[in-house]
Amino acid sequence: MFDDFFARALAGGIGVALATGPLGCFMVWRRMAYFGDSIAHSALLGVLLGVALSIEPNAGIVIMCVALALLLLLLQQQRRLATDTLLGILAHGTLALGLVGISFLESVRVDLMSYLFGDILAVTGRDLIWIYGGGGVVLVATALIWRPLLAITVHEELARAEGVRVGLVRIAFTLLIALAVAIAMKIIGLILIVSLLIIPAATARRLARSPEQMALFASLIGVAAVVGGLHGSLAWDTPSGPSIVVAALALFVLSMGGGALVQVVLGRTVESARLPH
Repeated sequence: MFDDFFARALAGGIGVALATGPLGCFMVWRRMAYFGDSIAHSALLGVLLGVALSIEPNAGIVIMCVALALLLLLLQQQRRLATDTLLGILAHGTLALGLVGISFLESVRVDLMSYLFGDILAVTGRDLIWIYGGGGVVLVATALIWRPLLAITVHEELARAEGVRVGLVRIAFTLLIALAVAIAMKIIGLILIVSLLIIPAATARRLARSPEQMALFASLIGVAAVVGGLHGSLAWDTPSGPSIVVAALALFVLSMGGGALVQVVLGRTVESARLPH
């Protein structure tokens, strides 16, 4: 029984890491960490929506994350508030609304800690179907928009002049972030979701010399963080979600030292000019 739930946790974490690696690269290149946080914080409202409508919580989370992602895209067109101010208002406002709303659900028990910090050890077979199904969609869709998204990341105006449908690609990318947040929530929790998107990608950037290589490395580093974090959680009886993030952070610190060593040995920078800045 013990081996079964640990194997499911490992499989679920690996599925999420594989799906979020390439997406995280674009979040790093496009400086969208705070954008991802805003979407993640709205996930608790999605739980509330699922309970209120008597539907699967994962479906409620997807609906709410997608709705907020589209709202953010719309609101970013206005000029009265700076983008970071707007993101801060929505991030903390939606989280607070979710917490307050759930407190009124007297007849329904909601495990807030598992939603906030993840509960990977409680992953079920049904969760695995959700993770790998949603993760597969994220990977395939990311591959389909990879070149136009990379083009607008490097130089948006030039991409527009070359016929790239910038608005459509931006919407697709935003929706993929929303879906990634929804599938990762069970594993890492809404407070730490963005760390699993950002830290492996930032680590890979220190080692890769092309965008495609960075995407591959980000996924593999995410998998390594999941495996290391889960085993650390098992050995030292620490929370699983935060342990995965700590493992990812440790790999990032090691990559900084490793990247510096390669620069000394090879006499050149690890980060290629071909990587978006």
